[in-house]
This record gives sequence, structure tokens and C-alpha cells, in this order.
Amino acid sequence: QVQFVESGGGLVQPGGSLRLSCAASGSIFRAYTMGWYRQAPGNKRELVASISPGGTTYYVDSVKGRFAMSRDSAKNTVYLQMNNLKPEDTAVYYCNYPNYLRSWGQGTQVTVSL
Repeated sequence: QVQFVESGGGLVQPGGSLRLSCAASGSIFRAYTMGWYRQAPGNKRELVASISPGGTTYYVDSVKGRFAMSRDSAKNTVYLQMNNLKPEDTAVYYCNYPNYLRSWGQGTQVTVSL
């Protein structure tokens, strides 16, 4: 069974940076596009970034130029480097396979506030 363990969240001031990590169990990691999602209170969960097995990335417009996603297939881990954070980035962040959704992990809370 695939499991995801997200980490790296925290409280940061506007303009600050965080680096999230997601470790995925199972053998399918290398074959699938991986995504970072976020869900703010009262909002639907949204895909904010993804990376293909070959390294092609996608970013939602609101994070382009500020977030960078990478993957380490040797460690079954993806990362999300978040720079110039804004209060509207506040959410719980999750990882999953966009084309093969599995059970969600616990997520990691990111709070951007003074």
C-alpha cells in the first residue's frame, strides 16, 4: 500500500522560505508523475505543482516563479522549495500521484503570517 509522509512545514513570515519533503513508499514512484497539493480552510484541495518521471514540471499560476519542485528517485522523495511566501500560501500541503490517486497522508501545515 502506498503511503506518503510529508514534512517541512511551519510558521514563516511573508517573504520567507520553506522546503517541504514527501517520502513515498511502494515501488511505483519512479513510474508516475508526482504532485504537491494544498488545502486551505474552507477551500477545495488544489494541485499546485507536479513533476514527471523525466523531470518535466508544472506549476499553477499563483506559485510560478516562487515554488520549485524536484524529485529524488533513489530516495522515493519529492521536494517543494517555496520562496517569497505569501499569506495566501497558508494551507496544509500534501503529495500524491495526480494520475493515480492514493490515500492521502497527514500533510504538513504551512502558515505564512507576521
